Amino acid sequence: MLKKILGKAVSTLAGGDDFAIPQHDSPLFAGLDWDKLPRHVAVIMDGNGRWAKGQGMLRTAGHTAGVKTLKNILKTAIGLKLDALTVYAFSTENWKRPETEVSFLMNLFSEYLHKEVQEMHEDNVQIHFLGRLEGLPKSLQQQMHDAEELMKDNTGVKFNVAANYGGQDEIIRAVQSLAGKAANGELNPADIDEAMFDNSLDTAGNLPVDLVIRTSGDMRLSNFLLWQAAYAEFYFTDVNWPEFSPECFVAAMKDFASRDRRFGGLNDNKK
Repeated sequence: MLKKILGKAVSTLAGGDDFAIPQHDSPLFAGLDWDKLPRHVAVIMDGNGRWAKGQGMLRTAGHTAGVKTLKNILKTAIGLKLDALTVYAFSTENWKRPETEVSFLMNLFSEYLHKEVQEMHEDNVQIHFLGRLEGLPKSLQQQMHDAEELMKDNTGVKFNVAANYGGQDEIIRAVQSLAGKAANGELNPADIDEAMFDNSLDTAGNLPVDLVIRTSGDMRLSNFLLWQAAYAEFYFTDVNWPEFSPECFVAAMKDFASRDRRFGGLNDNKK
C-alpha cells in the first residue's frame, strides 16, 4: 500500500507545469515595496491533511501536493532575493503520527532531494538542514549531507529545512554545547552573550527571522524557531499549504511592508 501511495507521489512530483523564477518586473511583484521586504522568512507549512480531506483524498496526497507548493515558494523567494527561507518540514512531535504517514514523509523527503537537488544547485540555492538529523533514516541523512556539500559555496537564498526539529530541543542542545565547553575550560560562562548563543543554534550564520508565515488557520508557533523569531512579525492565513500560491506569498510580503517595526522602541512619528 505504501509503495502504491509513494508511486503516486513520485508521479505528481514529476508532473505539472514548471514555475519559473519570477523576474523583478514580473506582474507577480506589481505594487511591491522592494525596500521593505523581510530578509529572513520562516514558514509553517500547515494544512496538507486538511486540504486532502477536503478533496476526498488520503492525507498523503496533501503532503505530495505540498511539495509542489514548496518548490514554487522557493522559486518566488529567489525572485524576491530573500536572504533566507526556513520551512518547518517535520517536527520532533510529528513522530506521534501514524507509522505509515511517517514512513511516507521520509520517502517523500528522499524523493524531493533526489529530484530537486540539481535544480536548486543551478538556482544558486544554499540548502541547510536543521534539527536532530541523527534521528532520521541513515540514507536520508546521507542525501542531506550530500545536498549541503553540493550547495555549500552557493551565494543565493539560504534554504533551511527543519526536519526532526523542535525549538525547545534546539535551545537545549545549544545550552548543552556551551555548558560542555565551559566544563572543559574552553569557555568562561560570563562571556556567553546573545551572539555566542545564536552561533550555537542550528541556524548559525542566518539573520534573525523577520516574518513567520503560518497557513491553514492555526495561530501558534508550534515549537518553531523560538529564539530566532523573538522580534518576528506574524502572518496567518486560512489558506491550506497546497493552495498557498506565489501570489499568496507576495501578499504576505506586502503585508509585512505595511508593519511598523519598533523592536521595543518608539517610532518617531508615533510617540
